Amino acid sequence: GHEGDVARVMEIFDGARAYMRACGNSKQWVGGYPSAQTVHGDIAAGNLFVAEVEGKIVGCCTLVVGPDPYYAEIDGRWLNDEPYGTIHRLASSGKVRGIADLFIDFCASRIGNLRIDTHADNLPMQRAILRNGFSYCGVVRVADGSPRLAYQRTL
Repeated sequence: GHEGDVARVMEIFDGARAYMRACGNSKQWVGGYPSAQTVHGDIAAGNLFVAEVEGKIVGCCTLVVGPDPYYAEIDGRWLNDEPYGTIHRLASSGKVRGIADLFIDFCASRIGNLRIDTHADNLPMQRAILRNGFSYCGVVRVADGSPRLAYQRTL
């Protein structure tokens, strides 16, 4: 059921956060973010997608189609102003390679115009984003006002 899924997704987030810290990224996913409440909201909105291996969730991501309020202002320039989807909270258990690539392909199959952001200290995610054909567009600010590197990919 949903509760088990939420618990498993939270475990994956905890592991991803630990991996970020081990890679020198201490500033992303702080203050209890992403919370179980956030995950419940993603599920309720139908925006949370998971990858499973043998019935066990090994990765997740959220795809939100429609304008992202934090993307309205950018220190830089988006590739276009067409309708887009934003990939959020992409995480892997670390047990399976290529989860980021898999989710990006999946999201692209739903909407060809994609945006994503990540922290300047999150080098593994930056590599995954660039490897998957995104262009660096500039800097956006998230809810707490902290900066994120923003990227877009369009068909």
